[in-house]
Amino acid sequence: MKKVLIFFAVIFVLILILSLVMTVSRKSPLGDKVALVRVTGVILDSSDVIEELKEHSKDSSVKAIVLRIDSPGGAVAPSQEIYEEIKKIKEKKKVIVSMGTVAASGGYYISAPADRIVANAGTLTGSIGVIMEIPNISGLMQKIGVETQVIKSGAHKDIASIFKSLKPEEKEILQTVLDDVHDQFIQAVSEGRGIKFEQIKKLADGRIFTGRMAKEVGLVDEIGNLQDAIMLAGELTGIKGEPQVVQKKEEFSFIDMLKGELPKNLIGSVFQGVSLKYLMTP
Repeated sequence: MKKVLIFFAVIFVLILILSLVMTVSRKSPLGDKVALVRVTGVILDSSDVIEELKEHSKDSSVKAIVLRIDSPGGAVAPSQEIYEEIKKIKEKKKVIVSMGTVAASGGYYISAPADRIVANAGTLTGSIGVIMEIPNISGLMQKIGVETQVIKSGAHKDIASIFKSLKPEEKEILQTVLDDVHDQFIQAVSEGRGIKFEQIKKLADGRIFTGRMAKEVGLVDEIGNLQDAIMLAGELTGIKGEPQVVQKKEEFSFIDMLKGELPKNLIGSVFQGVSLKYLMTP
């Protein structure tokens, strides 16, 4: 009886080993991996994304990076920082963008330098433009009888104050700033996509496109889902079969909240104030 049990135990172990071998064979060879980096929500900080990109760029087992973007955009500087980091990584490894529900404005900005952009047919993208929103509560202050007195070092030091209306010359100054940042956006897309500046400029009036429309005008390369983007990354880097996907797992628990550790995008969205944004607004 004991010998029979040992026999079946050995058979079970052999079947288990065979199953594992077959699973690995269907995947990529050992060491050939595709890294998945997610950019979700409003882009207010670039540090986490850049850190993750750098880690994967240094890992010799990672052959390509798939950037999964589901974002309406965000602040200008973080978007530009991520864009520049992707350009650096492209010198070493392939970068493929997979667009989710929305990858617009700053979400498109960071997509532009990728080797290939894959979008769903119904993805909302584009929105190539800049916006600055300045609340004006001067009327409310007058109604409640509160007056704000300003002492400043220059004529335009309080140009973005919420306690007054913009003067014509102030609007002109801010418009000049926005136009310059807008040109930077167009230039980034032009260089990233390899399309002439003037051609991109015609599309850069803030309009949005579906993934299918974006493909027709050259803003997107292929229509497909995340899995299609992963398989494309494998094909471009010579990985046979289904690539092994690695990604950073980041969880936010109730304990973190009790400790006062709130997500960065939540904090930033509340306290970002008046700023230039590559952001698609409803």
